[in-house]
Amino acid sequence: MTDTLFSDAAPHCAAVVLGNLGRSYPYASHHVERSVEDLHTPVEIHPSFHTSFDWHSCVHMHWLGVSVLDAVARGEEELPEEIVQQLRTVLDANLSAEKLAVEAGYLLANPSWERPYGWAWLTRLTAACRNSEDPQLQQWGRNLAPCVDAVAELLIRWAATVEHPVRHGLHTNSAFGLAYLHSAFRTLGRDDAAQACETAARSWFGEDRAWAAEWELSGQDFLSAGLSEADLMQRLLPAGEFAQWLDGFLPGLSADSRMLAEVGVADESDGYMVHLHGLNLTRAGQLARVAAALPAGHGLRPVLAAAAEPLFQAGMKGLASGDFMSTHWLASFAWDARESLRALAGTPA
Repeated sequence: MTDTLFSDAAPHCAAVVLGNLGRSYPYASHHVERSVEDLHTPVEIHPSFHTSFDWHSCVHMHWLGVSVLDAVARGEEELPEEIVQQLRTVLDANLSAEKLAVEAGYLLANPSWERPYGWAWLTRLTAACRNSEDPQLQQWGRNLAPCVDAVAELLIRWAATVEHPVRHGLHTNSAFGLAYLHSAFRTLGRDDAAQACETAARSWFGEDRAWAAEWELSGQDFLSAGLSEADLMQRLLPAGEFAQWLDGFLPGLSADSRMLAEVGVADESDGYMVHLHGLNLTRAGQLARVAAALPAGHGLRPVLAAAAEPLFQAGMKGLASGDFMSTHWLASFAWDARESLRALAGTPA
């Protein structure tokens, strides 16, 4: 069913990637100027990631492009050879060792910048490249190594000093970032950084109980703070221990819960309001992963699984809008949710 909902995933996402990586402005730089000499254009300070509205969106546009190319190389998706070569050319120009060294230097010089959301997408991009059997993608992964080293250093330092996590539905959400960081570091063999993620996660979230599922939604969320936390913990805990944790964290969750309900968007041109399209998609992916992690026969599993597909459908409306405030990022979340829904469909109920 998921394939029917996004049957043109590869050509759609390839077009989105090419369109966004070729669009330099508008761009939200989030760069702190320390003097008049520190005024730069985005391409000067971010030679790899200076398009797609902002740095983190540009990074996950690269992740999406790599994901499409890898799926085509594996024979899982089809794409005209001309488009494949266009994607390779654009990504290769940006993911050069020289340009990525500048990006790594900027990260180290600005330790809290893009923490942890941008860090997570950057390490995830690297893991996708390194996990591929395609030689060109593997080379991009090697080129990204200094960036991973920078993020690992910053992550270990941050996780050891921060006492309280950020618990809202936006970029600085701690659980969302840690989930992808942990998985990517494991894939990359960076056990030191992965262990730092796990230690922080257990400290910040291990004793959480009775999450206020009916109260977490605000008008510009693109993440469910509660489901982000559950998605993180399912990556760390054995199935039985996770099920026990989830029962305490979301007691009384039912099919009628607000956490599982689709959310609409009234103004597609409002950059914050369209976050709610992303909320539908991230919820869909997180629900699919959490459901798949629960033991067969657990009471919440069918409830979560049943809610994931309608949320995916609702979120896909953002891709159809064509507005740049949606297109510069939503396709990444749609691809990600679809992959998780596919994985759930392949697990025993």
